[in-house]
Amino acid sequence: MLRWRVVSGAGPVSLEVRPFLSGRDYHSLHHENPGFRFEPEAIGDAVRFRPYEGVPEISIQSNGEYSHEPLWYRDFLYAEERSRGLDFQEDLASPGVFRFPLSKSDGAMILEANADERAPSLSGAVRRADALAAAEERRRRAFSSPLERAADDYIVRRGEGKTVVAGYPWFLDWGRDTFISLRGLCLSTGRLADARAILLEWAGAVSEGMLPNRFPERGEEPEYNAVDASLWYVVAVYEYLAAAKRLARRISAADREALQDATDRILEGYTAGTRYGIRADGDGLLACGAPGIQLTWMDAKVGDRVVTPRAGKPVEVQALWINALRLAGTRTSRWKALADRAAGAFPERFWKEDTGSLYDVVDCDGVAGTADPSFRPNQIFAVGGLPFPLLTGARARRLVDAVEERLWTPLGLRSLAPGEPGYAGRYAGGVLDRDGAYHQGTVWPWLIGPFVEAWLRVRGGGPDVRRDAEERFLVPLRAHLQTAGLGHISEVADGDAPHRPGGCPFQAWSLAEALRLELDVLAGGRRSAGSRANPDREPASSL
Repeated sequence: MLRWRVVSGAGPVSLEVRPFLSGRDYHSLHHENPGFRFEPEAIGDAVRFRPYEGVPEISIQSNGEYSHEPLWYRDFLYAEERSRGLDFQEDLASPGVFRFPLSKSDGAMILEANADERAPSLSGAVRRADALAAAEERRRRAFSSPLERAADDYIVRRGEGKTVVAGYPWFLDWGRDTFISLRGLCLSTGRLADARAILLEWAGAVSEGMLPNRFPERGEEPEYNAVDASLWYVVAVYEYLAAAKRLARRISAADREALQDATDRILEGYTAGTRYGIRADGDGLLACGAPGIQLTWMDAKVGDRVVTPRAGKPVEVQALWINALRLAGTRTSRWKALADRAAGAFPERFWKEDTGSLYDVVDCDGVAGTADPSFRPNQIFAVGGLPFPLLTGARARRLVDAVEERLWTPLGLRSLAPGEPGYAGRYAGGVLDRDGAYHQGTVWPWLIGPFVEAWLRVRGGGPDVRRDAEERFLVPLRAHLQTAGLGHISEVADGDAPHRPGGCPFQAWSLAEALRLELDVLAGGRRSAGSRANPDREPASSL
């Protein structure tokens, strides 16, 4: 809905509004072609446009007068797409003009209705517009903070279930992003009905112990190419169950069984061995890797080259694996022995005494005893970001201090420390340039969550420490809400100052981890879950 009104000036004002239409998906641009349908259909006081077969219709109602004046507007130039080496010129079709005579007492209104709705009368549409505006104001006031309000944009319907859009405008729902984001978007905010629907939607997709990294679209095959997505799912399930118990929310026996069965099938598949060499090794740690396949969250690929292959035993995968075993072990003892073996091997295999940090990967490419010393943020998950830390005491403090010194920026953690071989301080240029820099120094705001949690843990987590952490780490991140995607947090930023934001300007896990910090971690465990007036309402969007 769009509305205009005159705020100053003498005499009447004539307003003309010309809509531009396309009918493309988010990975394409639109170009002039003879197949575009300009002619509208009249449906009462509304006009309906059907640009192409198979594309959703657009039904527009207004309190102005529509004149059919079809035109192509050519060569819109998108500077950001051009700087990224993408198609950057677009043609848009404009079927006509809506005209409004305005005065201070009159307003102009355009209301886009669902295509399958029957358009109300004009007076009914004006009343509906007033009601929608009032409802939207109430919706916004129901959230406890700007971060919580922004989080609502990522939880959407998928068929009869729910899912999380990883980022706008270029992502749909991805497994890894969904399960990381769910903790901040749903659990910290008390949206347990949404969390339930999302987790159950994915529970039926376990195959050979793995969840797909994304749901297929348009008949595509699922992509089971993530070692960590399934482990994040296990963590999300058990944190959901814990949140439900804490908030006295009932979980049905059928739901509990479905979720626990999914987590058992994941752990069984990983223990026995599954795709891409994923398997529990003799030391209890989780090995993974196959040529040409990017399995961890550092998943950039340039042509056939995986930029950061990390085959072997990546450090954050071990943290997730041991946490998943520990969590499942709270229900049944079958996973406890394996968790103990892996946790015992972890510090011996990963600790790097001379730098007070952890190796990024051990047994690289399956070669026993080898180690990758690249200084990356993945090691932070051994201390923060997960329920069970793998390091405590002096070693944990040394690690966190080293990460803060070498990786921290006001927008998150760098993916590689300056001075390391291959460090790229700017995420810029064409597709190949950006993919090559994606995990080679580029800053990731979502990592602020595990980092701050680790920072608090090694300092005792008292009230003064939490206040200090909020001022040092969360306040600069909140300032970013006004610099790129307004009210949201970007996907990435440059590793070099001034840390220019890049990637998706609206990213779910970036926002979710900031929200988890605000409502959970920095609240000292006093979660403000359920603070919203109606935390389990239906989302406004669908996928």
